[in-house]
Amino acid sequence: MFKSFVINVKQYLYNSVIYYIDLNKKIIVMKKLSGNVLLSALLMFTITMGFTQVKQISYDNDIIDIAISSDDHTTLVAAVQAAGLVEVLKSEGPFTVFAPTNAAFAKLPQGTVSTLLQPENKDKLAGLLTYHVVKGNLNAAAVIKAINDGGGSIDVETVNGGKITVKLWEGKVVIKDAQGNKATVVATDLKGSNGVIHVIDTVIMPK
Repeated sequence: MFKSFVINVKQYLYNSVIYYIDLNKKIIVMKKLSGNVLLSALLMFTITMGFTQVKQISYDNDIIDIAISSDDHTTLVAAVQAAGLVEVLKSEGPFTVFAPTNAAFAKLPQGTVSTLLQPENKDKLAGLLTYHVVKGNLNAAAVIKAINDGGGSIDVETVNGGKITVKLWEGKVVIKDAQGNKATVVATDLKGSNGVIHVIDTVIMPK
């Protein structure tokens, strides 16, 4: 008999999707909702299944699985596939990923994304994407603590080898890249089995 329960509440509240998991740990999208409808559905399901079964857990979902589940990250997923980084980001890690939305990629100059997706630009694309990845499992609380301990900002080395500067500005976490561009973190702590994703509104660029 099929048994289901809500998983990773924070993640799927952000995507406005209720997800369920069966005994084989297979994720199924049941219904896409929004606003009070979503909150009511979660509340009703919590009451039905019992509070002890509503947890922020991800089981077998790694950071790639989480990105694939998001309608706001289809461009990022296509780029990761084109760069040949799927298996790397599905490995043990852990990794912290600053994941640009589709809208963030759309802000790049016209033709940039399509050019980067060409096979001859695979290495350049991989370099760009790994500039958005940091080794370690750094949740929002850890990032903010590091910023405060660093006197308001910290320099972080990425998997690319380049550095980003992370700081607090007007109550928000902001990332400054090697070219002086700034990205704001708009959602945090989308947790996977091999790391965590923080969503950003701008693509950050290495040198």
